[in-house]
Amino acid sequence: MATIDKTKELETKKIGALLWEYALPAVVSQIVTSVYNIVDRVFLGHSPDDNGTLYLAALAITFPVMNIIHAFGSLVGAGASSRMSIVLGRKDVRWAEKILGNTMLLTFFFGFLFVTAGYVWMRPILTLFGASPQTLDFACQYMDIVLPGMFLVTMTYNLTGLIRASGYPTKAMWIMISGALLNIVLDFLFIRVMGLGVAGAAWGTTISMAMTALVSVVHFVQPHSFIRFRAHAWAPKLYIFRNILAIGISPFSMNVAAFAVVAVLNRQLATFGGDNAVAVYGVVNSAAGLIFMMFLGVCQGMQPIAGYNYGANRNDRLREVYLLTMKVCVALGILGTALSMVFPRAIISCFDNEPDILTVGVPALRYLMVFAPLIAFTIVNSQLFQSIDQPWIAIVTSLSRQVIFLIPITLILPGIIARNGGDGVTGVWLSCMICDFLGAALSAVLLLTHRQVFRIGYVPPQRKPHKELGPQPERKEGAK
Repeated sequence: MATIDKTKELETKKIGALLWEYALPAVVSQIVTSVYNIVDRVFLGHSPDDNGTLYLAALAITFPVMNIIHAFGSLVGAGASSRMSIVLGRKDVRWAEKILGNTMLLTFFFGFLFVTAGYVWMRPILTLFGASPQTLDFACQYMDIVLPGMFLVTMTYNLTGLIRASGYPTKAMWIMISGALLNIVLDFLFIRVMGLGVAGAAWGTTISMAMTALVSVVHFVQPHSFIRFRAHAWAPKLYIFRNILAIGISPFSMNVAAFAVVAVLNRQLATFGGDNAVAVYGVVNSAAGLIFMMFLGVCQGMQPIAGYNYGANRNDRLREVYLLTMKVCVALGILGTALSMVFPRAIISCFDNEPDILTVGVPALRYLMVFAPLIAFTIVNSQLFQSIDQPWIAIVTSLSRQVIFLIPITLILPGIIARNGGDGVTGVWLSCMICDFLGAALSAVLLLTHRQVFRIGYVPPQRKPHKELGPQPERKEGAK
């Protein structure tokens, strides 16, 4: 069966149609990815026993651990898919196949590290992240089962990113949808029917991700696939490792930052509001995460288009897809803000309808979502620089909101408010709102100082040993 190159349209098809073709499956995939956690919380929040709130608090405690695991996934997966898009823009299929094989090597390496470390230091890590005596056992019960499954999550994330970059965005979407549907069925069976609690949620996630990982691997061994596993691709190449990790360091840093932010927020919320406040953050974070997943999905749709045209020196199309992506994401941010302002109680009730949770959760959702359009602006800029092989600018852009501003303000502001007779929990939500604004402002400055990537004639640098390079594009006079 002949192979089919589905990437050529990235340089010829209209940008609007391309973004729709790539962004819609990516948005669906992102939402589906969040479903794995949301479904767990929905079923556990309405658990037939009396431990629903403790289950939610326990899962919220596992957020930092899950974030650090996802960070290693994005370190490899996002870097690999970005590099593959760029080299396919340069029409170098052999290089793209080497990226595929070396991606798997890195996935196995990091998977072994985080599974081993997780089992060795699980209880002290969860305690550090705010687990109380009431929630620690439930959190450990969940992680004992789901930890090996997180390796499969990482593999699926990495391979579906490469499936999308090699011209199959819809197939990547259906892989994720099938896993999510299976997860829903298994959660109903294990939690509602069999009453297994957090253990049931963990088994549902692990089994469903095993299925998606298997299907993703099968794609790259089929004869008609444009990029496939070949013998030469499995040879370790240090320059490919370096290129993947250099780009992946931006989403990795963002996910590590999320891990640190969640840890700090959980501890501050536990200090000023107890387990109920921690449970509220888990619920609100899941609700707000739906909109943020849409931002990331649209940006993932932009990534192969931007990377391919950047590699092909089509900077006019790079600028066009960036501007269109920004418009779509900001519009989604406005929609998210409006829904959160008008219907916060209905949104929170989807996860937990206990009066204490609703009382704290309604204002929390409004604080976290009021600047959603600015969050969209920051995310699009970070993804742009990641897509065009500008890793250090992407790092600063992605970390500005979460680390540079949020952690110190969250550590200081709630205490000041509490000492002056105010509500420390409200201080946590205010800290998030302030940092959304400051992060967007810094992102705008960085974009203006690196706008030369949109200029006609700008030629990107190579990231490959000179001896392996083929014919190079002729540089125009004055191009940087």
